[in-house]
Amino acid sequence: MIKNNKGKLILSSAIILLPALIGWIFWSKLPERMAVHWGLDGNADGWCSKLFTVLGAPLILLALHWLCVLITAKDPKNKGQSQKVLNMILWIVPVISVFSGGVIYATAVGKEFNIEAIVLLLIGLMFVIIGNYLPKCKQNHTIGIKVKWALENEENWNATHRFGGRLWVIGGLLMIVGGLLSPSTIPWVLLIIFFILAIVPIVYSYVYYRKQMK
Repeated sequence: MIKNNKGKLILSSAIILLPALIGWIFWSKLPERMAVHWGLDGNADGWCSKLFTVLGAPLILLALHWLCVLITAKDPKNKGQSQKVLNMILWIVPVISVFSGGVIYATAVGKEFNIEAIVLLLIGLMFVIIGNYLPKCKQNHTIGIKVKWALENEENWNATHRFGGRLWVIGGLLMIVGGLLSPSTIPWVLLIIFFILAIVPIVYSYVYYRKQMK
């Protein structure tokens, strides 16, 4: 994976560090303490120093990015993995880095916006994209819905990921629409959808396994 995607790895790593460059350029305009976390009510409840926010956070995301890449590359079953699925692994963290950096810097200079709706939009789009790629994901131990019955049977794996892919697309679209709801409703919408997307594919895989056994 690494050998065949060197260019993409360099580019994705550079994009992850882009917020650090932007923060350095606008250093003098940023406050010494910056909001980096928001609660379910949309209010900031976590702050960090300017140095950590500008430099430390992108470096942590870069380390996370390479950890995901190395773990994926280490799994021998990913040698024949779909390139589209591998591309998804390569670009998830860069998107998160640019998005989170933009929100943090905009908040730091006094911009006001509906943080819940923006977060739901990003998460919803990510679930829609991942949902489209899930059916293309080949059997492995690092990517996808890794439950016992799917890992032990390729037919179960394929059926579970086709079903899970459709479910995640629907869930992602519901999250995007949920951003239009009242702020007090958004946290519950998010929690319910997360629960459904996490549990229902596992139940489906087990039911499919039972059907195969019969």
